[in-house]
Amino acid sequence: MSFKKSIISLAVVATLAPAFVFAAPTTSQPKEATTYTIQKNDQLKQYLNFDNKSDFEDASRGFIAKWPEKTIKDAQGNVVWDFSKFDFINQDKDTQTINPSLLRQAKLNNINGLFKVKDGVYQVRGFDLSVMSFIRGDDGWIVIDPLISPETAAAGLKLLRDKVENLPVTGVIFTHSHVDHFGGILGVTTQKAIDDGEVAIAAPEGFFTHSIAENLMAGTTMSRRSSYMYGNLLDANNKGMVDGGLGKTTSSGSPGIVKPTEIAEHTGQEMTIDGVDLEVMMAQESEAPSEFMFYFPEYKTMMAAEVMTHTIHNISTLRGAKTRDASSWATYVDQALHTYGDKADTMIASHHWPTWGQEKIKGQLAKTRDMYKYVHDQTLRLANKGYTPNEISAEIKLPDSLGKEWYNRGYYGTVSHNARATYDYYFGAWWDGNPANLNPLTPTEEGTKYVEAIGGEKKVIELAEAAIKKGEYRWAVTLLNNVTFANPKNMDARYLEADAMEQLGYQSESGPWRNYYLGGAKELRNGIKPVATPNTAAIAVNMPFNQFMKYLGVTVKPDVAKGMNIKVNIDVKGDGKYSMDLSNSVLKSYTDTQFDNADLNITLSRQAFENMMSKKSVLKDEMKAGEFTVSDQAKFQQLMSVFDQFNLWFGVVTP
Repeated sequence: MSFKKSIISLAVVATLAPAFVFAAPTTSQPKEATTYTIQKNDQLKQYLNFDNKSDFEDASRGFIAKWPEKTIKDAQGNVVWDFSKFDFINQDKDTQTINPSLLRQAKLNNINGLFKVKDGVYQVRGFDLSVMSFIRGDDGWIVIDPLISPETAAAGLKLLRDKVENLPVTGVIFTHSHVDHFGGILGVTTQKAIDDGEVAIAAPEGFFTHSIAENLMAGTTMSRRSSYMYGNLLDANNKGMVDGGLGKTTSSGSPGIVKPTEIAEHTGQEMTIDGVDLEVMMAQESEAPSEFMFYFPEYKTMMAAEVMTHTIHNISTLRGAKTRDASSWATYVDQALHTYGDKADTMIASHHWPTWGQEKIKGQLAKTRDMYKYVHDQTLRLANKGYTPNEISAEIKLPDSLGKEWYNRGYYGTVSHNARATYDYYFGAWWDGNPANLNPLTPTEEGTKYVEAIGGEKKVIELAEAAIKKGEYRWAVTLLNNVTFANPKNMDARYLEADAMEQLGYQSESGPWRNYYLGGAKELRNGIKPVATPNTAAIAVNMPFNQFMKYLGVTVKPDVAKGMNIKVNIDVKGDGKYSMDLSNSVLKSYTDTQFDNADLNITLSRQAFENMMSKKSVLKDEMKAGEFTVSDQAKFQQLMSVFDQFNLWFGVVTP
């Protein structure tokens, strides 16, 4: 899809709501919270114990120092992280547009700096979406999860060295295969130091493959949805982005990756890094496809990775990824409880602040386990009674004994979408079993028929206006979404849908839900405007060539490839020999295989491939330099014609 043009329509919606009159849409500015939104948010204040300040005490405990500047910049002077961006949250002004529970979490995530967890254990928090931890080894610092960007990781390490002890990095541990836990690696060490054996790199089995592969095949859509999920589309203010739930948001540097030198393979395995022993507890296919927890006996400290956080996590993430197994997740937490519950006096994780004290740790482990298992078991109970995903999602509520615990609130994942995700894990998400939904119309087709059946766009808008006046924002969005997809040029409908969607955002306890709703409202009002996104080129450099070939298969345009039969041999100097077979509009790829009767032979250097992946050069440059050669130029051009190109900025709430 092409970029949508900026919206400059002067259409007016003058819809009266209980708390305000929806302003003329010529300004396309966010609105105030309605009476219904204020009332809904106030109900949560009565349900939860906001007088309990223990999390604030824990999040501030052991504070040493903040980063001395307001921002962290890259070598070119670009701001990679802005500490002052969320200062407005602590001012407690005009907060009616923020769910009070999310506001509390946002304040906790605002507490940033270097912290002493205990002797020999330190953390840098609030320098990125994730947390970077440090363990004192015999000869230096062991770094756990070096953030997303090398700039933020380097700043955190510098603060530790300046304020605690100026020692070299002797080891790095990646808890799992998501970029916010390894991307900053080249900010704390170098590839040379790793190659020379000066720094050990420990990671769970499958880390390197999964780190690169997870976002490859569906990377464009994942990136687009991530721009919504993490609030990249929004300004940080009371009517925009306030928090990501799991942390503030993502930094904007250039992530890197290195191969591990030490692999955690099985639960009970013992590893030693710079004289520090750790005991492995595998957690594969929980929050990440490659993940492990571990325990430091010397420090009586359990590292819970991202299996344990101070929020409900995602069984299915809104950015898009493989659906996770809630039952296995609960089992891993249960194993941690029974293995280390009577040993650990401190529990740290890849996000948020630590938990101190055996009883508190055991209580959090037990109730986190029960939260995931409750959603899992109740989803299947209701599914076996014939309930559909949306019915299950509406039905399941955590019992007070679980739901009133702050760490079991839905700041990131939610009970609502985790229930639907669990249904998906067992039954598939695309169909609820009702044959009426077996072969649905497209959104545009359905919207057109829907609007026609109701009596036209004007009638649908009138019904939506009436729904908004009653605070029925979900119904209003449902109505208006059909108009938008039937006729995206109807600005009356788009502005009104944005107003309703915005109220849902103001009511959301989940940071990603809020960001999605408010990002959708912004797209409806202003169209699609590209924003800066993390540059993952450095990770792509390390991509195995066979994975790249699989990705090429996803890009084949069947109408162009129709009737083509092309066999290709590829010799990647410094890497290996590969081949591809294009037939039936399908591209098959093979490793360590060459065709005797290839129609096309391609030779390139591994360096040329890496240059193109990192966008240091383009194909034309490498061919001119003799680093990329083909045996038949015409056949090569024919092959290249079948590959599609993806545009990140496609419509989400518009066709």
